[in-house]
Amino acid sequence: MGDGFVAPKLGNMKAVLGILAGAGASYGLYKLVRGIGGNAEKKNRTKKVERSGPDNRAAGNVILEPGSLMAKVSGFNVVGVPKNPSQVTAEASNILTKSPGCLEPRHIGMLLSLLQSSPNASERSQVLITLGNSAAFTVNQDLIREFGGLYVIAGFLTDTSADVRLQTLNALNNLSMNIRNQEQLKVYIPQVLELIEISPVNSELQLAALRLLTNMSVTDKHQHLMRNSVTLFLSLLVVSNEALQLQVLKVLVNMSSNPDMIEEIVQAQAPASLVLLFDGCTNVSVLLRLLTFVGNLMAWTPSAQVAQALRWRPDSLFCVLLDDSSQLHYRLPQLLSHPDGEVKAQVARIFA
Repeated sequence: MGDGFVAPKLGNMKAVLGILAGAGASYGLYKLVRGIGGNAEKKNRTKKVERSGPDNRAAGNVILEPGSLMAKVSGFNVVGVPKNPSQVTAEASNILTKSPGCLEPRHIGMLLSLLQSSPNASERSQVLITLGNSAAFTVNQDLIREFGGLYVIAGFLTDTSADVRLQTLNALNNLSMNIRNQEQLKVYIPQVLELIEISPVNSELQLAALRLLTNMSVTDKHQHLMRNSVTLFLSLLVVSNEALQLQVLKVLVNMSSNPDMIEEIVQAQAPASLVLLFDGCTNVSVLLRLLTFVGNLMAWTPSAQVAQALRWRPDSLFCVLLDDSSQLHYRLPQLLSHPDGEVKAQVARIFA
């Protein structure tokens, strides 16, 4: 944010978010307010895990400069590189146009070498596309990790080129489908969250970052690293388009499927207008995930002490969606007459 920006109070959040969305400006993070303790009883909930699938994008032709390939990548010998410059160009161009499933280990090493040495943003983007496409295959996910490629690729999250940052996120998304890779990638979650915060609303960068976080939140292991960004996610829901709403909700559904995360989620600040999304005019796919999310939250029963403390904070998610005074309790019965059978079934399960 620029100098002189003052974080708005939640009462003004809707108006400010609307201005930000309309202007396509960078998005501000409304920090999670914490500090409410107390024990809570937790009921069983049906765990629905959301994943983002491989991001496959066609790689274009790139002419590599002779001599730009390093001899080794993370201790891996790059063998058989021809010395003739025309042969180097031909082989490197051939790598970038190969089918991702046909890449050999030495090709992965050469691509990682080129990625680190190339001064050309367009070239870096094309290499990342090729690496990302190759990472749709488990064997290549493992190879890239073993070559030290996860750290190499993640280093381009801060590249000066927006397209390089985007292709970095796409490659990491595919690589994050590997649980062993997630152990190394978890350290980059704060950077990914920051990219969501500073990128224009509804941008490809935000969408790619959220796809990566969807995979990183599939298990309970790394969800705690996103807990301070619940307010950011909730705020995005009321200003973003359907594609981004859907991706935000995939992360929230994963997080809310973890009973240990619920108490922190319900404490997060939430826009009062969030409840308006529970409407027959909302996109069906978005509405279904909203209902799954709120169903997970309603399976949690706070202690009397925690509930009372939360009621002192009318801007908390608890008050906006869960408390007896929430408009949601008037809106949910109306959805029982929704034309989509799955929506009606979801609402019925919440009332069961």
